[in-house]
Order: sequence, then structure tokens, then C-alpha cells
Amino acid sequence: MTQETEYTPPQVWTWENESGGTFASINRPIAGPTHERELPVGDHPFQLYSMGTPNGVKVTVMFEELLALGHRDAEYDAWLIRIGDGDQFGSGFVEINPNSKIPAMVDYSTPEPTRVFESGAILLYLAETFGAFLPREPQARTETLNWLFWQMGSAPFVGGGFGHFYSYAPVKIEYAIDRFTMETKRQLDVLDRRLAETRYLAGDDYTIADMATWPWYGQLVLGRLYDAGEFLQVDTYEHVVRWAREIDDRRAVQRGRMVNRTFGEPETQLHERHDASDFERKTQDKLESVE
Repeated sequence: MTQETEYTPPQVWTWENESGGTFASINRPIAGPTHERELPVGDHPFQLYSMGTPNGVKVTVMFEELLALGHRDAEYDAWLIRIGDGDQFGSGFVEINPNSKIPAMVDYSTPEPTRVFESGAILLYLAETFGAFLPREPQARTETLNWLFWQMGSAPFVGGGFGHFYSYAPVKIEYAIDRFTMETKRQLDVLDRRLAETRYLAGDDYTIADMATWPWYGQLVLGRLYDAGEFLQVDTYEHVVRWAREIDDRRAVQRGRMVNRTFGEPETQLHERHDASDFERKTQDKLESVE
């Protein structure tokens, strides 16, 4: 055990110091806004306020997949919310999502603007709005929702559990890392066993269940999260790796990963997206920079 002393919780916990670690400055035990800030609104019916984290990628991939299918009404404005700077605590964002987490969205095509928050809720809302990536047959629909809600309930153990203690915590705590590594590997095994039976999570068809799960578990086995591939022996989950690579090859997924991305090579980042031509301009800029 790498902790120097055993911690004895007080009878009543009080917030006296920052918790430490990468996100200490934005962690607090209360909700609500910290400052006044209106959110911008673009020209399209769908206004997305997010960042290119795994949860944010779920929704931008969904939008790009809808557009790839020919749903022109799925054009959207994507506005960058820098969570490290505390943008999610601005009054405008909190009005859309009282939980102050990305992504959050407003649909202005409805008689009164409709707010939608939580990534799974946004995926379901868009799937039902456009009649895409969610089967209508009851059994297939239920299987899709089974895996969608599995992801929503399971991924916090990967991100807030394993990812936090393995990569972001100010000290390495053996018990915590072991605990969440065990759970992360168990979840990968759940996926691997399922994907040994089917091409995609809900069966033969690509659905919102895959869009929700891939940004976390797919990118984890592709070596893009927490620099933990060797530690977790991700290559042993061969069916998850097969599925992850197949989805990674989709053009809409590649575009969705760029939106509101603030890390990686500059050519992989598109901090705000307001039209499909933004991608073409980005590509052209890259070509001109090479020349």
C-alpha cells in the first residue's frame, strides 16, 4: 500500500481543502452557477455545448452519422465548453444542465426550445427524432437500450474510478487502482463475450449503443485513454479490438472525434463546428500548411 497513513473519516465531513489532482480546481460539493455567462446560439436548430471528451464524442459522432445518412435537418452548431476552465458552471450552461456536465443540447425546432442533457438522453432523443440507429422492432429496440444503459451505468467506474486513480489522482493508491482495474477488466470481458457473438452490441446493426460505448471502451483498447493499454492488457480482448477498429474506420466517427477536441495534433482539432464545410476548410488548411 502506497498511502503513508490510514485515513479515519471525521464524524461530519466538511469542505476545507481542494481534493488535489488534475481537476481539483473545478471540483466542489455544491451545484449551481459560479458566474454569469450567456451561451452563444447559431443558425441551426440544434445547438450543442460540449467538449471532445468520450462523453462529448458520443453526441458529435451521432450528429455526423445522421448527416452521413442524408438527414440534412441534423446540421448543428457545436460550441466549445472548456471544462478545465469551469465553463460548465456559467449561468447559461447550468440553465440547460443543472448538473454542470457536458454534453448539453438545445433543440430550437420544437414549439418551445427543448433542453436535453446527459449523453445517453441526447442519443436517444436524436435517434427518436430522426428514426435512425434505434430499431423499431420491440426486442431489438430493447436490446439496444439494454446496452445503452449498461454503458451509462458502467463507464463512470472506468473514468471516475480507474482513469482518475490511475492517471489523475495526486497520489497512487494501490487499493483504489486495484479495485477499479478489476472492475474495468471485468467490463471489458463483458463486452468481449458479447462481441464474440455479434458484430455490434445490439446485434447485426450499428446503433446508438455502439456510439455510446465506443468513445470509452473502443478508445481504451485502441490506446487513446489514460496511456493504460499495456497495463490493462487490452490486446487480449480481441473481439472488442475488432469492433473498436471497425467503428474507428467510419468517416462519421473520424469527423465526430474532431469536434470540440482540444488535445492531440492541431489538425485533429475543430474547436467549433457550424457547418459541414468546416471540415473541408480544416483539411485545406492542413494541406496548405504542408505546402
